[in-house]
Parts: sequence; C-alpha cells; structure tokens
Amino acid sequence: MEGKRLSLGVLGVLGLLLLAAAAGGAEPPPSCEGVRKVFQLRQLGPLRGIPESPRAGADLQVCTSKNPTCCTKKMEERYQTAAKQDIQQVLQTSSAPLKFLISRNAAAFQETFEMLIRLAENYTSTLFCNAYRNMAAEATTRVQEFFTDVGLFIFGTDVNTEEFVNRFFDTLFPVVYNHVINPGLTDISLEYAECLRMKRRDIRPFGNIPKKAIGQMGRSLLPSRTFLQALNLGIEVINTTDHLHFSKDCSRALLRMQYCPHCQGLTLSRPCMGYCLNIIRGCLANVAEVDLHWRVYIQSLEELSSAMSGTYDIEHVLLNFHLLVNDAVVQAHINGPELSEQVSKVCGPPVRKPIQSPSCSFDQNKDNQILKMFSRDSEETLTNRRKEFISHLRLYRAFYGGLADQLCGNELAAADGLPCWNGEDVVRSYTHRVVGSGIKAQSANPEVKVKGTDPVISQIIDKLKHVIQLLQGKSFPNYDKWDLRQTGSGGGSIDEQISGDCDDEDGCGGSGSGEVKTVLKITD
Repeated sequence: MEGKRLSLGVLGVLGLLLLAAAAGGAEPPPSCEGVRKVFQLRQLGPLRGIPESPRAGADLQVCTSKNPTCCTKKMEERYQTAAKQDIQQVLQTSSAPLKFLISRNAAAFQETFEMLIRLAENYTSTLFCNAYRNMAAEATTRVQEFFTDVGLFIFGTDVNTEEFVNRFFDTLFPVVYNHVINPGLTDISLEYAECLRMKRRDIRPFGNIPKKAIGQMGRSLLPSRTFLQALNLGIEVINTTDHLHFSKDCSRALLRMQYCPHCQGLTLSRPCMGYCLNIIRGCLANVAEVDLHWRVYIQSLEELSSAMSGTYDIEHVLLNFHLLVNDAVVQAHINGPELSEQVSKVCGPPVRKPIQSPSCSFDQNKDNQILKMFSRDSEETLTNRRKEFISHLRLYRAFYGGLADQLCGNELAAADGLPCWNGEDVVRSYTHRVVGSGIKAQSANPEVKVKGTDPVISQIIDKLKHVIQLLQGKSFPNYDKWDLRQTGSGGGSIDEQISGDCDDEDGCGGSGSGEVKTVLKITD
C-alpha cells in the first residue's frame, strides 16, 4: 500500500537496491529508522517499543526470519490489523464505481416510479373532477387508496394486485350507482352502499374492465417491482463482498505479503504478481464463487429490461388507467336501467340519507410544480434509461471472476520486471505454481489454505439465485418468461380525454380510444 504512493522514479531506484539484495539474500538493515518512520506515517500505533536497531525475533509468529528483525510481537499484531484493513479498503475502492452505478439508478428509478404514480393519480382524479364532478369528492378518495396500494406493491410490500384492483372497483360501484346509474337528490345510505360494494363482482356493472385492469396491472407492476428488488439486491451483494470476514490463514498470508518485508527494512517492496495472486485468490476464493451467479443476474436483468416495454410498460399502463376507469363509468351508465333492476333484486330499493355529498374538492394544480419534472420530451424515457443502465452494467459481468487479478494488477503487486517480495526474500521472480480462482482451485495453493465455504457468501449466493428466478419470471406461473412484448396504439392528449362540460347525469366521456403517450423525463 505504501509503495503505491511512490513515484516511478523512486521505484526505479528501489529496483536497483532490491536487485542487489536479491543477488545475495535479504540482509538485516543497519538501523530500524526507516521502519519507524513508515510505522508512524501509517499511524499504526505508538513508536515506543519499536526497536531502533535489528534484534532477534524469536517471539514473532508470522514474520519469522533467520536474520535480526525490526519487528516485535506487538508490531506484528498491529501489522496484522493494518493488512486486513488495507485489503478491505482496496476491495471497496475497486467496487465503488459498480456500487455507485447500481445505487444511483435504483434511486432514480424509485423516484421516477413515485412520480409516475402521482401523475397517474392526478389524471384519474382530474377525470372525475372534469367529467363526473358531483361524485368526484367520493371517487378521488377511492383513487387515492388505489394508487397508495400501487406504490406499496411496487416498493415491495406484500399486497396482491388482483385484490386491490377489485377493491377499487368494489368501492367505486356505490359511488357510480349513486350518481350515474340511479341518481337522486341525496346520497344512498352507508348500509345500502355496503351492500352494493359486497355484490359488485356478482352484478358486474363494469363488465370485463376490472379483469382487464387486473391483467394490465399485474403484468406491468410486477416486472417493475422485481427490477427494483434486483437492483437493491445488487447493492447488498457488493456490500457483503466489501466487508468480508477473513480466515486466520488468510489474515496471516496478507500480513506476510504486505508487512513482513518491513521487518527486514524493506518498507518499499511489493509482492510478486504470482505470489499476490495466490494469496488474494485464496482469500477471495468464496467471493469468486459469486461470479457465475453474478453473470446470470446481469443477463436476467437485461432480459427483463427488454421485456418491460409496449402495452404492458408501467408508464403506459398507469398513465392510461384513467381511460379504463372512464370506460367503466360509461358502461355502467349505458346499462343503467338493467343494473338498477339487478341491484333492486339483490339489495332492495335505494335507501337514501338526508345529506347530499360535496362536489369536487380536488386541487388539480397542487402537484404542478412536482410534475413539471416530467416532460413529453422523448430524450430519456424509462425504456431508454433502462437500456443505458444495462449497457453500463454489462461491463461488470466478469467483476467477481477477475477481482483478484484486478486487485493485484492495479493495486498491490510489483510491476513486471522489478524485483519483488515472495514471502521470504526479495527475488527476481516468483517460482511457485499460481492457482486459479474459486474454492476448488485452492487445494493446490502454496500460500493459503482454504477450508470450506463462507456461510455469509453462501447466503448472498442463495439470494442471487432467488432474484434470478424472479427476474426470469419462473416464480410466477401466470406469466410465461415475461411474455410482455406487445405494442401500444392510439394518440391524443390527456387534456382531450378528460375535459368537457358534461356532468354526471350525462355520463359522457371517451371510450379509451385515445391513449396517453406522455413519457417521463428521468432526473438523477
């Protein structure tokens, strides 16, 4: 770690000095002053107790040498702690760009989904205020409850899409009956409204529209929920591998590689590449097992992202939900006489209370400032943002498979051609066998003994396997491998669809032929 801070010029001089040492073996330093300075510079502990000149090191457990040493048992313990801290820091530095990429996009997508829900709620409430004003106050309460459920589902709460869509139409039916199907001077009683709510699925005042809404919501919300869940797990994987618990054998090997040369006065030496690879591959043997699952994770994210467009794109479905609601109200109005007859058979004649419900109180302008961040500019839609994110994430497919090579090549090991530390002396090259990555390959590792699997890494691999199942749609029998690729149609603006002077008795409104094509500008 110290050598990394040196200029190439200094390393060149060091190389000449180390070559001389390599020719005849490492000699003990005449003084421990250089060791004391580095120890103090690294703030590894107090200087008292550090030898001023080499001494016998019989009490050392790892940094043993036949020559006199500048280390004491206490120093060795301090170096042990520093060696583990150093490798943790190098790991975190290496993964920082990947972690930032995922966390930044997870936050941006979550914020976009939140604003998309608010915008869709705004559209639906505006529909009632403009086209069905007399029932708007009651209807907007149901609308708010519905979109609260939408948000809870997307952000991971255990709610059922079919249940909350049905609940919305159940609670909407008494309101529509009261103002569109069988309007009166005053509202129906709470008891009568409850009967209507309970019988809505039998009477079917909205035809197949609730079923259509259930299908659209399930197929659009579930992939978005899974996408967010997968991004959050990606962050958890990185946090887990950033804070490893190193085995005793690994810790001793890290100490031998990074700080034992200090005991011989070689404070500027760096480990040989092969030596470094053996130690880091041994210490990260369990992390390397993440590699295969990480590759499949990124591939599955990419496949889901490609499927999240067309008719079942969350943006398309939510921003056009108000059209489904309008179709439902129109259908109930058209079939009004027949529905009134059905209701009378099931719930009896209407029972009304003396107080009339208030008209629309929804403030259509209250969210204008927030919703201005959304634009009809197609430069950066949800689909485009997902594509851009996946294209960057794809560069990290082999991150865990090549992590040891990256750490040694970029951070820890000596440059090619320079003398280097092999765990005992400064040499021209490392002569032991260099093993591969992964647990099985470590059986032949000459530097680190790897015993069994790390339960923490095994747990995060299990979580990766689970989220891969979710990403691939295999945990949802109703959907075949995310069969979502369909194309949308229609045009027209939201203003054209929900404006007009008609009231609730007229029951007028569009039939859903003009779908909203607004796209959302995503901000970081």
